[in-house]
Amino acid sequence: MARAGRTIRSPFWGAALMTALLALYIGLVGQRAVAFIATGIPIGIGIGVALFVVAAIGALLLVLEFRFGIRITRLGTRLEAEGGAPADVVPVRPSGRPTREAADELFPQYRDAVERDPADWRAWYRLGVVYDAAGDRKRARAAMRTALARAS
Repeated sequence: MARAGRTIRSPFWGAALMTALLALYIGLVGQRAVAFIATGIPIGIGIGVALFVVAAIGALLLVLEFRFGIRITRLGTRLEAEGGAPADVVPVRPSGRPTREAADELFPQYRDAVERDPADWRAWYRLGVVYDAAGDRKRARAAMRTALARAS
């Protein structure tokens, strides 16, 4: 898929690299946790347990992020199959990031669509895409979560 003269690459390899690094980190933290617990000293045991908790939280967050990403990708594929994917081309910088000004110009159109029909998951998905293009990741994720909830 091309946009404004640039091919959009799949985020798969970046996610795979980050997953491998996080798995390595969790493994190393797990080893340290076992070593601390094996000391038999109460403070060492406490540190070891805390390290296990940190590793478990990291693993849980990784799983949750992948689930979110997979569900959003499926929703995007579904929207594209219906012919409802945003058709607006946003110019990009040489780095590949969309220009914020162009995304800001498109924003009112998609915000108004959500205000007209707040139950439409398609409108929420498109709004999330525009938020992301404008660099507002927090609102983009919130809009995508709403789209997921409405589509279910």
